[in-house]
Amino acid sequence: MEALKEHTIAFSGLADGAHEFKFHLDPEFYTATGDEDLNGGQVTVDVKLEKSSTLLVADMHLKGTLALHCDRCDGPLDFPIDGKQQQIYRLTGEDEFEDDELVSLDSRAHSINLTHYIYECLRLALPIRHVHPAGQCDPEVEQVLNKLEVDHDPHPDPRWEVLKDLKDKQQ
Repeated sequence: MEALKEHTIAFSGLADGAHEFKFHLDPEFYTATGDEDLNGGQVTVDVKLEKSSTLLVADMHLKGTLALHCDRCDGPLDFPIDGKQQQIYRLTGEDEFEDDELVSLDSRAHSINLTHYIYECLRLALPIRHVHPAGQCDPEVEQVLNKLEVDHDPHPDPRWEVLKDLKDKQQ
């Protein structure tokens, strides 16, 4: 994902301690993600950055509404989102490595870009399926889906009963 300059925090001039930043995700962000599921939205990201001599701890909280498509009826869906993520940056300049929450920064680094981590937080806050609440899908699509719905036989396969009997005999 392309890093956007508006999500860059220059930490070299900041005093040790807590600092707060606020970002609004704009259409450029949704385009940069390359994610076809994200059609836009009004999302605000609050970042609390705790700076010390060896670490930066960025606590991100995003809240708002995303424009998605319903996975059931494919209609437009305004989906409320509320997510949190913490990202820790180590400023020691030692061996560079990355794991899920700890990123080692070069000793010459003077800023961090949060675009990728904001996107991660956004995706992790979304459920796998994006659907309207019951009864709010497109009525025409609902009618077609109801016609195509297959009634399945609620009776279990008789082969399972035979296997169960064999299991009971062995005990």
